Amino acid sequence: MEANEILILAMFGSFILLLFIGIPVAWVLGGVGVAFAIIGYYSDLYFDTWTGLDFTTLGLVVNRLFKIMDNWILVALPMFIFMGNMLDRSGVADRLMQAMQALFGRVRGGLAISVMAIGIILAASTGIIGASVVLLATMSLPAMIKQGYSLPLALGTVASAGTLGILLPPSIMLVIMADQLGLSVGDLFMGAMFPGLMLGAIYIVYLLLIGVLKPQSAPLPENAKRADWEVIKDVAKAIVPTFALIIAVLGSIFAGIATPTEASGVGAFGAILLAMYYKRFSLAVLKDVLLDSYKTTAYIFAIFIGATCFALVLRELGGDEFIEQVFEALPFGPYGIVAFILLVIFLLGFFLDWIEITLIVLPLLAPVVMGLDLDIGTYPGLDNAELVWFVMLVAMALQTSFLTPPVGFALFYLKGVCPPEVKLMDIYKGVVPFIILQLIALVVLVMWPNLILWLPSIAYG
Repeated sequence: MEANEILILAMFGSFILLLFIGIPVAWVLGGVGVAFAIIGYYSDLYFDTWTGLDFTTLGLVVNRLFKIMDNWILVALPMFIFMGNMLDRSGVADRLMQAMQALFGRVRGGLAISVMAIGIILAASTGIIGASVVLLATMSLPAMIKQGYSLPLALGTVASAGTLGILLPPSIMLVIMADQLGLSVGDLFMGAMFPGLMLGAIYIVYLLLIGVLKPQSAPLPENAKRADWEVIKDVAKAIVPTFALIIAVLGSIFAGIATPTEASGVGAFGAILLAMYYKRFSLAVLKDVLLDSYKTTAYIFAIFIGATCFALVLRELGGDEFIEQVFEALPFGPYGIVAFILLVIFLLGFFLDWIEITLIVLPLLAPVVMGLDLDIGTYPGLDNAELVWFVMLVAMALQTSFLTPPVGFALFYLKGVCPPEVKLMDIYKGVVPFIILQLIALVVLVMWPNLILWLPSIAYG
């Protein structure tokens, strides 16, 4: 084994080890990158190897950072984060919960279905996982427990509904993926619409089946009433303002009227107008939302900086070629390699956050997929159809990372707002069926690429 290959494996090993020790990921990425640039330099100097690393490599990081901060696409990140935080404060979810509960009052499992429907709406308008999980848990979990719902079912419903925002546009994960691979954000947003809605629909069908097959797990509320026109009008009043914002943001992107960055500004302004409409806006609220948005944005960009250093050193060592050779040597066909990659990403999701996987792993694996002879059909006018399809498969696989122990973020957000008697093991049991449903959805997307590629392809028709 050559010196470069040893250093590549040692880089990944050090990265994983330091993460388990508990060092913040941004420091781990940047520190490991700097450390191995120095190790490579001195191994060339004293051990007569040739790693190709010197201190010029670290100097290149500065140029990469300037490109990150000058990136027009990434301006959308803080704006979408602000939009989600402001909508969280606007009271939209409270009104939706009250209206949806009345609408599904006579449906067995109706409260869980209401939570899932609100999760879909919040996903398409906020995309902030922590806020959605905490909000849904605070509003619905006490009512579900009081109504007699099975505790694992209630917990799994809240956790899975809250994580839909990472897949449905305007997802900040899709913005970062597009930036890393040079894809159109609009293509990924359009490609994510059907998969995201399909996953939400699969969840709802599952909850309906639970209501039929295990009625004791999802009982009807006492004195439940059938929905009438007044209830339907209340639902419309709760949904229409939020839908108007969603259409303003996503519709302007899909119609080609605005770029995703411009649409993010429209969304941020629209969220302020909604907060004013619901009489929840004040200077104190604006200050809190700005501070929360600053913190989230700073966290993401700190990882960007660390990942830039890590990825640059890894590429200088020939890490991308090494990874490509490893996957090409696998005794599988093209789809077998894709399945193996998705399995690796699924397993990494047990231990790593989606940001690290997106910034480090995805750029290394995308060239492998582009070199495969995949037969996913013809989509005239859509550039890099195979890559768009693969990215959406990765996005669906990463959806599971929020629910898989031990480091699924949705699990810890949920545990933080649960009553003390709710154990972490109850949450683990609750999310298992929904993880299985996510994997089923992933298989469907592998078998039918049209679900991803049809909408972005007709935009060019």
